[in-house]
Amino acid sequence: MRFVVIVNPKSGKRKSLEIVDEIRPIFESIDISLSIFETKYQGNAKEICQFMDFNAIRGILVVGGDGTLNEVVNGMLNRNDNSKVPIGIIPAGSGNSFSADLKMLDPLQAANKICSLNTKFIDVLELEMNHEMNFAINLVGWGLVKDVGLRAEKLRWLGPIRYTIAAAIEIFSNKSQKTELIINGNIFLGEYTFIIGCNSIHVGNGMKMAPNAKLNDGLLDLVVVEGNISKIRLLSVMPQLFKGTHINEKEVEYLQVKSFSICPSYDDILNIDGEMVGSTPVKVNVKPRAIEIFV
Repeated sequence: MRFVVIVNPKSGKRKSLEIVDEIRPIFESIDISLSIFETKYQGNAKEICQFMDFNAIRGILVVGGDGTLNEVVNGMLNRNDNSKVPIGIIPAGSGNSFSADLKMLDPLQAANKICSLNTKFIDVLELEMNHEMNFAINLVGWGLVKDVGLRAEKLRWLGPIRYTIAAAIEIFSNKSQKTELIINGNIFLGEYTFIIGCNSIHVGNGMKMAPNAKLNDGLLDLVVVEGNISKIRLLSVMPQLFKGTHINEKEVEYLQVKSFSICPSYDDILNIDGEMVGSTPVKVNVKPRAIEIFV
């Protein structure tokens, strides 16, 4: 039996290659051979999965963060032959939000679970932007969550705590933005601090943005924060993100929906699985049971 391992050496604390050396004996002990592919540039993981021959492999292991997993999923779902193999996630990123939902945050624990070869099918988010189709496994965010992501990229040297620091900085400079928000076909025009659609519970470094989210319920969890919330209120609500209790605040609307669209008056970048990419307007739908993962 053979697994392909896609390793992002720049993920997290740049220890992905060391992690591969640690997990290799676990797989080899049950006669699973590992073929290592080290990514060289952004988008490389997507290319590997889009054009690789799946016939001779049992699955793909992703050693990296949520961004690397996003690339693997996009590569697999954009194949011309529509073939798929199960994906195993070995956490090696900064946030590891998807692994947090699976309760598989330790690389050795994740490797042992994957070796059981148990799988389940999960949903992904299908994004239509600029007449192209892309996919997300964690989140699609606009407004403050995008600004925090951009700031966090500049603070990458701080490690996982950069998300909390970036949030505090951006709250003080935050300005609400007008946009047209379409939820399940219903149109709302207003000012919002941020809008985020989640497939998973966790975002960033342990924040429970969507505490009721399930990876395979055919729904996405939409969090909408009003534009008239004060900076002091935002600061007081922020710690609640780690408990998931923010959804009880009066300025926060929490919905489980099939689709939503964000259509601001100007094109704006998005936070997609922790990467600042894409552009509005964006239409987001749930693609149920789209990929199979080892659990």
